[in-house]
Amino acid sequence: VQLQASGGGLVQAGGSLRLSCAASGRTFSSSVMGWFRQAPGKEREFVAGISWRGGGTVYADSVKGRFTISRDNAKNRMYLQMNSLNHEDTAVYYCAARLSTRLGTGQNDYDYWGQGTLVTVSS
Repeated sequence: VQLQASGGGLVQAGGSLRLSCAASGRTFSSSVMGWFRQAPGKEREFVAGISWRGGGTVYADSVKGRFTISRDNAKNRMYLQMNSLNHEDTAVYYCAARLSTRLGTGQNDYDYWGQGTLVTVSS
């Protein structure tokens, strides 16, 4: 699975952005997918994950209620709708794929990674 994240940019606090992850490979539709982020000077952290059919999702507490993860297996794409952004959301966001049907929240749970897309929230 090859992954490419896009959609990052500069947004004011309180604003919204939608990230997209394009995937190639036959296993996308059977893979758990996830978003992670890494802020400057901090370790990479889990943001959200979605099951292979999209019926199951899991979120980090810091984004729950503000971010929504979704996927379109027909288009081999995953999305992260981010609302009510604040300065603490500034980070490079990565999409990842897990060759399993079980949701995972740890970096070691994921097998493939895309390059990151930078999200900067101005206060």
